[in-house]
Amino acid sequence: MDAHTGFRLPRIYLPRPEIDLKKWAVVACDQYTSEPEYWRAVEREVGDAPSSLHLIFPEVYLGSADAPARIRRIRETMHGYLEKGLLNERTGAIYVERTIGQRVRRGLMLELDLEHYDFSSTSASLIRPTEGTMVARLAPRIEVRRGAELELPHILVLIDDPTQTVIEPIGAARASLKKLYESDLMLGGGHVAGYAIDGAHSDRAVQALKALANPQAFAARYRVPAGTPVMLFAMGDGNHSLATAKSIWESAKASVGMDHPSRYALVEVVNIHDSALDFAPIHRLLFGVTADVRQALVQAFGRRFVCTDMPSAMAMRGRVAAARGPRLTAGLIGPGARFSVVEIAEPPSSLAVGTWQPFIDGLIKRGGAKDVDYVHGDDVLERLAQQEGNVGVFLSGLGKSELMRRVVHDGPTPRKTFSMGEAHEKRFYIEARRIAR
Repeated sequence: MDAHTGFRLPRIYLPRPEIDLKKWAVVACDQYTSEPEYWRAVEREVGDAPSSLHLIFPEVYLGSADAPARIRRIRETMHGYLEKGLLNERTGAIYVERTIGQRVRRGLMLELDLEHYDFSSTSASLIRPTEGTMVARLAPRIEVRRGAELELPHILVLIDDPTQTVIEPIGAARASLKKLYESDLMLGGGHVAGYAIDGAHSDRAVQALKALANPQAFAARYRVPAGTPVMLFAMGDGNHSLATAKSIWESAKASVGMDHPSRYALVEVVNIHDSALDFAPIHRLLFGVTADVRQALVQAFGRRFVCTDMPSAMAMRGRVAAARGPRLTAGLIGPGARFSVVEIAEPPSSLAVGTWQPFIDGLIKRGGAKDVDYVHGDDVLERLAQQEGNVGVFLSGLGKSELMRRVVHDGPTPRKTFSMGEAHEKRFYIEARRIAR
């Protein structure tokens, strides 16, 4: 591995060929956190079959009374799968194709060096966060990962490769590559296939990544002064998972040495210019709402705040999508089946979440609501927001074309600003990597 590029080719465990991949692969653990019925459906689908479900902690269950027992079972199952030989190890990068409808997202499995990752708000590291990290949310994730023998990645990391030099040439040669796995994915997740990358294509991809990390090319691409620290990899999905891995590495490296496997994290690298990669907003869902949210907005923003009731959710969505100009526009759902469009003049942030998140945090701090969840999917928000005691905030998204430049020039965006696709489009666990000796 070149120290200036922050990655290396991975050593990966894959389930044995006879294992049913449709039962093995489950969606990222941080999805459907307000929909326990989804995870119950996964449990019914999997049953007692070998599955990554038994190796992860769905975050819908964080804070549950049986959390410690779940963690113990995860560690025992990891050890059991390894002892029984249910996983085969291989060395080398994997090319991944994820099909969702008519779109095919292409990715490259690599190991990233956590020595080159800083998730702070002032990060200038080679591997960089694109949004704020909620440090308070790391503790339960650290508890799950600490002592685990394996990591299973749902992390998607972005590269800015407009001329498609890294991943796309591998996809063009897919017919010549050895297929390692292929399966439909459960509950509307689409289809996935993985291919071994031969030496020649692997070498070309490595060289292309090094070219993207060239300091002069980086400065020209983003119009920053010469000597500005290079950002090669930017977090897409799974920022808190990578921050968890970083936190554990920092606490362990003095005792385990710098060549320990926990120094690295397995990720899927995706080109932000991939036409199949969609960015979607992450909406806010408030629970236990006792305050009049509209009145609280008046108190917060005064005459800069305008609220217009809409006849339906569809009308609300259309108004938010069509909004132009300096006013910040969002949707408000609830209590019950009430739909409004909220406009705020002279907002404190040009991003919707930069204005709304401080308001929501303040509302919860004052006791006007008990908690907030971060929801993917317009329909999901509309359904859950109309339940008793809930209120939803429907936010517009951040265009992917502006993300990388914004991060380079201004630093990470506010937490939970964007999502790479809807919940069912997130990464499904298939590959694993050993992080303990």
